[in-house]
Amino acid sequence: MIRDITIGQYYPADSVIHKLDPRVKLLATLVFIVSLFITTNYIAYVVAAIFLVTMVKLSKVPLKFILKGLKAIFMILALTVIFNLFLTQGEPLVSFWKITITKEGLRTAILMAVRLVFLIIGSSLMTLTTTPNQLTDGMEKGLSPLKKIKVPVHEIAMMMSIALRFIPILLEETDKIMKAQAARGADFDEGGIIKKAKSLIPILVPLFVSAFRRANDLAMAMEARCYYGGDGRTKMKPLKYKGKDYVAYIILAVYLAAIILIAVLL
Repeated sequence: MIRDITIGQYYPADSVIHKLDPRVKLLATLVFIVSLFITTNYIAYVVAAIFLVTMVKLSKVPLKFILKGLKAIFMILALTVIFNLFLTQGEPLVSFWKITITKEGLRTAILMAVRLVFLIIGSSLMTLTTTPNQLTDGMEKGLSPLKKIKVPVHEIAMMMSIALRFIPILLEETDKIMKAQAARGADFDEGGIIKKAKSLIPILVPLFVSAFRRANDLAMAMEARCYYGGDGRTKMKPLKYKGKDYVAYIILAVYLAAIILIAVLL
C-alpha cells in the first residue's frame, strides 16, 4: 500500500509532456482541477476524461503505474461514495430497512468519485512528468509578480518542492520501518481498528525521528553551501517558452472554453 502512492514521484520518459515548460504543466493541472468543480454535467466529465486520457497517452507513463496510486485513496474514495450515497436527501430510488438510496445521492456519489479519481490522476501526472527542480523553477517563475508585494516567492516554491520530494523518501522509510518491525514479530493486519491504530505507534515514532533528522541534515547542507534565499540568484537552465508550450496553452484554453460552454448551455 505504501509503495502504491505515486504523487511526488518522478517517472523519467522521453515524451512531449515531459518536455513542456513546468509553468505550462502547473497551470494545466490547476485548470483541470478547477474544471472538475465548475459543472456537474456528465458531458463535461466525458470531455475531461478524454482530455486526461490523451495527456496520459502523450506522457508515455504506463497507465497501470498511474492507476496504482488510486489504491492508496481507496478508503477515502469508499467513504466518500458511502456518505453521499446514503446521507443525501431527495427522491427515493431504493429502500431497505432504515437505509434509503436517493436519485440525488446516487448522482452525487458518482460525481464525487469521478472527481476524486480524476484529481488524483491529474495531480500525479504533473509530478510524474516534472522533476523537483523544474517544479521549483516553474512555481517561482509563475508566482514572480507577487514579489512586488513582498511575498517570499522563492522560499514558498522551495518549501513546496522539498515537501513533494520528501513524499517518496518518507514512503520508502516507512516501508523499511514496517519490514523491520514485522521481522521482530509485529503484526499490522490483525485486530480491530483500535488495535491497528495502536500498532502504528512503533512506526510513527521512528518515522518522525527520521524526518526531523533528514530536515536537519538538509538545513545544515544548505547553510554549508551559503544558501541565503532567492535574491540575486541565477539559474543554470533559465525557463524559456518554446513553440510547443504555446500550442499547449492553446489546447488548454480550448479545453477550458469547452467545459465552460457545456456548463452554461447544458
